Amino acid sequence: MPHTWNTWNTRAETDADIPAIRDIVRTAFPTPAEAALVDALRADPEAWIDGLSLVAVDDDDRPVGHALLTRCHIGDSPALCLAPVAVRPEAQNGGAGSAAVRAALTAAAGLGEHHVVVLGHPEYYPRFGFGRASAHGIGLTIDVPDEALMALTLDAARPLPAGTVRYAAPFGI
Repeated sequence: MPHTWNTWNTRAETDADIPAIRDIVRTAFPTPAEAALVDALRADPEAWIDGLSLVAVDDDDRPVGHALLTRCHIGDSPALCLAPVAVRPEAQNGGAGSAAVRAALTAAAGLGEHHVVVLGHPEYYPRFGFGRASAHGIGLTIDVPDEALMALTLDAARPLPAGTVRYAAPFGI
């Protein structure tokens, strides 16, 4: 029976979760590129922030969903990049991804982070408060559909900065 988003338990990843996370990401995407990206980000001390790789777990504490926030910049301002978000295929559309994203954003705010960008499905991410990045003068060095690049401020007192997003090196953007 699928969970609703508020029934999923979420927590920061542990070292023991790494193989399960790799498997979640590998099975959620058509190629292994995203799983390799997570491994590369985990190994990048400029990108990785402990506590911002979150899992949604089943009743046996097995990870079924994953959301990752890593360091990026908007212009010269530090920000976070939400990517990838993945859920085991058999658990998709049950709220595990939403629970992991909400937990990641809450953890980021708790660490004093202010801004998050995501390149993703424009019909999915607005539910978390993301809006079109171009409305804030935020762009990329690559061509993407305008509605796919979104941004969010975690602190209303700190408006989104304008500028070009600079991703961590493993993204290759």
